[in-house]
This record gives sequence, C-alpha cells and structure tokens, in this order.
Amino acid sequence: MSTYSAKPAEVEKKWLLIDAEGLVVGRLASIVALRLRGKHKPTFTPHVDDGDNVIIVNAEKIVLTGRKREQKVYYHHTGYIGGIKERTAKFILEGKFPQRIVEKAIERMLPRGPLGRRQLGNLRVYAGPDHPHTAQQPEKLDVAAMNRKNTRSA
Repeated sequence: MSTYSAKPAEVEKKWLLIDAEGLVVGRLASIVALRLRGKHKPTFTPHVDDGDNVIIVNAEKIVLTGRKREQKVYYHHTGYIGGIKERTAKFILEGKFPQRIVEKAIERMLPRGPLGRRQLGNLRVYAGPDHPHTAQQPEKLDVAAMNRKNTRSA
C-alpha cells in the first residue's frame, strides 16, 4: 500500500464563514490557519494547497486577553537605518484597518514561502458584518461553540 498524495486538480475547496465577534485572536488564528492549510482533511498533503477558503467578518470586534490591548506591540521596519516603527494593538484596532491584527496573526501561523503565500490568498478578512462572497454560499463555522475558552467578553 502506498501513501496517498493529493494532486491540485483533485482538491475540493469549501467556503467557510466565521463571525469573529467576541473571539480570542490567537485561538481564532490557529483554527483558521489549520483550515487554510487543509490539515483538518484526511487527504492532507504538505506540498499542495488543499485548504478551504475562509471569510472572517466582524474582525474589529475580536478580543485580546489580559492587558494585550494596551501592551502588545507590533513592529515594522521602513528599510532605512533606525527605521523601526511600533504600534500598539489598541492603536491598530481603533485605526483605519482593524482587521490587520487578525490577518497578521494568521499569516504568522502559516509556513513561509510560495505555498504559504498561496494559502494566505484563500483568506478574506472584513472589519464589518457584511462581505461580497454570498455567491459562493459559504458554510458557517461556529468557532465559539468548539471550546468555551474561544470566547471572552470585551
């Protein structure tokens, strides 16, 4: 008996819809990263993009546990000498693109390289409750019901 290896033409991708309101960021990110990679499927193949397409709505209403909202710092570098910049999670959540916290958390849980970038392309994150993907008829995935620790009150 030989090991099964999925081919890109054989992969069936589903569309999932997750409402992030009241969900803890890290727990949400780990579940979504698992789905994007396809590790929840029995036909998982490490070198093939066989994960699902994931839509996350209400990303602005996510919850950071403890004092992370004020204390967690995100760094980026401009490319110039001494050009390291920092922003707190609170600053990002109150800014123009609050969905970036969820996107970055998921991106950092995926493998680096061409396959990881392709898998990240199957993720769509929206700050508000509506999304333009109703034609794909996404299935709702209730992350809050999976484990009682997945939700917190803000």
